Amino acid sequence: MPEKFSKWVACWGNATSITDRKEATYAKDLTLRYPIRACFSGNKLRFHFSNLTGTEPVTISEAYVAHSAQSSSHSPASSAQSSVQPADSTYSPVAITFGGRTSAAIPAGEEILSDEIAFDVTAGETFDVSLYFADFTQMNAGTAITGPLSGGKYSYGNFAKSATLPDDLTRKTNWIYFLNTIDIFTEEKNFALVCFGDSITAQDWPDYLTLRCAREGFNNVAIIRRAVSGTRILREYSCITYAAYGLKGATRFPIEMNVAGARSVIVQHGINDIIHPVGVEVNKFRPWSDMPTADDLINGVRSLYITHARKLGLKIYSGTLLPIYGWRTYNENRDIIRMAFNEWLRTAPDFDGCVDFDKAVRGHDNPKQFEGGFDSGDHLHPSAKAYEAMAECVPEELLK
Repeated sequence: MPEKFSKWVACWGNATSITDRKEATYAKDLTLRYPIRACFSGNKLRFHFSNLTGTEPVTISEAYVAHSAQSSSHSPASSAQSSVQPADSTYSPVAITFGGRTSAAIPAGEEILSDEIAFDVTAGETFDVSLYFADFTQMNAGTAITGPLSGGKYSYGNFAKSATLPDDLTRKTNWIYFLNTIDIFTEEKNFALVCFGDSITAQDWPDYLTLRCAREGFNNVAIIRRAVSGTRILREYSCITYAAYGLKGATRFPIEMNVAGARSVIVQHGINDIIHPVGVEVNKFRPWSDMPTADDLINGVRSLYITHARKLGLKIYSGTLLPIYGWRTYNENRDIIRMAFNEWLRTAPDFDGCVDFDKAVRGHDNPKQFEGGFDSGDHLHPSAKAYEAMAECVPEELLK
């Protein structure tokens, strides 16, 4: 009789980029805990850790995975931020090891993979990944994400094996440090769908897509987010002011498509190329020479994304750019570029299909702006309601 579980598939993932350059760039004696909702059942896990954007080695002193109090009987929307925890007597952390060792150094600019960890997981349950850093640690590799399933906590001190994090030493965080991807040994029928982009994708719609899949019975797909706020297709910044805007597409895409069990990728990227340039007389780091044409964006997507996706055997779907009317750098020329680029994204035979996010959220009376209730207030990022609409417009063919 064949084994029920037969292959590795990514069940959770984020990009790794440069963290926001604040006054404090190091931490010591710190615990990070990230609740992860399991989309598949399986019997083994392995963990990818990344120090891709670090400039010095980072040592994980201890790392554990443990079943949390949330189980498959809970709604998927019960949120990663739940404070419910099992008692210490029932909390059974399993050590994440590296070549049999319980600690590991991640070299600067590199990623590492843990040992395969025997750990039974049931689809729909939540498990915790806890990391402890004893010594001074450069916190330069991470990504900020939001959504109903996203986020974690940090505590001062070593509580990586504790069921409950102390309230007086703990705060919530939306920064995911070092933990890059989790693979599960699962059934052959399961697969991953990658969502690649910038802040629009680093925010809520991939989480709402995960919830939609659970609600509608698309139980064989994991939504893997590869998104960094501020990133562009064609350029990147080298100053600390905009360092957190991350790496450009040519650098990011080949690294971030390293996803076990991936079948397809949705690319929703390019709006920052259009809205960032303002001229050196306004901002020395954002010259007008950075301003692309629609053809520049098209050629970038073709050469950087489509070509590499095809090499990997992935289907690639375009995602149209959302309205920007009212954004602080809006002008008619920027919108002309956006609309021309969107027309290519909708019609180019280069893609396997188009996810028309723009159509899902734009106004009926004025398609240059968001539909009523769909604007977060800054005229660039959608509201929660609009993120739900984005998730709803993803074609079923990508989820089956």
